[in-house]
Amino acid sequence: MAKYILAIDQGTTSSRAILFTEQGKVKGIAQREFAQHFPADGWVEHDPEDIWQTVLTTCQQVLTEHQLTAADIAAIGITNQRETTIVWDKNSGEPIYNAIVWQDRRTAERCQQLRDQGYESDVTDKTGLLLAPYFSATKVGWLLDNVDGARERAQRGELAFGTVDSFLLWKLTGGRSHKTDATNASRTMLYNIHQNSWDQSLLELFDVPENMLPQVMDCADDFGVTEASLFGQPIAILGIAGDQQAALVGQACFKAGMAKSTYGTGCFFMLNTGEHALKSNNKLLTTIGYRLNGKTHYAIEGSIFMAGATIQWLRDGLKLFAHASETQAIAEQTPVDHGVFLVPAFTGLGAPYWDPDARGAIVGLTRDSGVNEIVSAGLQSVCYQTKDLQKAMEKDGLRPTHLRVDGGMVANDWLLGFLADVLGAKVERPQIIETTALGAAYLAGLQAGIFPSSDALSDMWHLDQTFVPKLDEQARNQLYSKWLAAVERVKSE
Repeated sequence: MAKYILAIDQGTTSSRAILFTEQGKVKGIAQREFAQHFPADGWVEHDPEDIWQTVLTTCQQVLTEHQLTAADIAAIGITNQRETTIVWDKNSGEPIYNAIVWQDRRTAERCQQLRDQGYESDVTDKTGLLLAPYFSATKVGWLLDNVDGARERAQRGELAFGTVDSFLLWKLTGGRSHKTDATNASRTMLYNIHQNSWDQSLLELFDVPENMLPQVMDCADDFGVTEASLFGQPIAILGIAGDQQAALVGQACFKAGMAKSTYGTGCFFMLNTGEHALKSNNKLLTTIGYRLNGKTHYAIEGSIFMAGATIQWLRDGLKLFAHASETQAIAEQTPVDHGVFLVPAFTGLGAPYWDPDARGAIVGLTRDSGVNEIVSAGLQSVCYQTKDLQKAMEKDGLRPTHLRVDGGMVANDWLLGFLADVLGAKVERPQIIETTALGAAYLAGLQAGIFPSSDALSDMWHLDQTFVPKLDEQARNQLYSKWLAAVERVKSE
């Protein structure tokens, strides 16, 4: 009997393959980073071949290292960086251009034109999203309009569009499967989340031919099988979800009102609203949390573009430390109210500001300021931005009293202590912080019959540590008001 589930976690800066046991425990991990391309100000691209090769090699590596074959794998689950857009030739499988990454801002002007023409409310009503360059629709349009002959090829039915999950699925199945799941579809700005279908009027608005689109499936579903040549024999691909929705599943946030926040390259705060799609009046996104057995569960989400990427910049750009793990000791040696604020608007500001033209700044520097204060401010910026999202949720009538956290950054105890202080809420770290990959494994395991139900998954969630607020309300509010003042100084308007 096959004993393991293989989760592919294709992220913004690296691809990982993680083996999980039938009890949801990590058996092995392989990871490879790949190049980031910045061809112009605000442009971010990946080579799709890098994405594919790092996924394939990490999957093969983790099987080899643990002396396993395809026969030992019950199913594959895929989770991926969302909104990143790839267009490829249906015959050759060759991409027509680099992947345009979710962080990319090249279509900001196009989004502004559509806003000026009065389209945003209709787009938001159907998709739950704001008219922003973050999402896939305007990226597809850019590719069709800027790659020689692309629009004509698309109209002839020769090109396929997909987010990263669809591209990987195509490659894994040897071009036999052009599918996506409801969570990834819900981030394209082409999908009606209430009717659960591609929306004709949006396809016309963004000028995207319907014949390019993948078929939309449940998150736990039959997506196809891998080509036998890749792993020795076919393996069923039975689960797909965008990374943040996969983390919602991995954190077992199956009840309305439960919330998780993932701290990876960016930070994504998601609150389950059940079978009701709640519309935000405070620039949060309404999105599909997951779709199982044809039943859609919705969520409210706030997206922050720079979380771990801020720490990466402090490490690689400013060379303030050698390893991210050093930041905890640095922050512990620094007073909380050191007066320095780092606003990491390197690619604009995400929710609730949605200001693609804002740019980063460090404010409050004095002659006493040094490495410790700047590093501490970088960590604190992640917490303050989470507070921005919490405040927006509060205005929408939602206030999570405790927050489940995951992602690489949450290994930092100081960060989670300060997060609890700033939010004035309990912060819970699970035993497994690889919850994005875990969610993909759970979905594949549900479809494979390894896990009987979402209730069984809830029973498998185990707490590692709870962080409770220690800062008094006055001190919390004082720090946060200074953060808001720093944000005002970087906004473009």
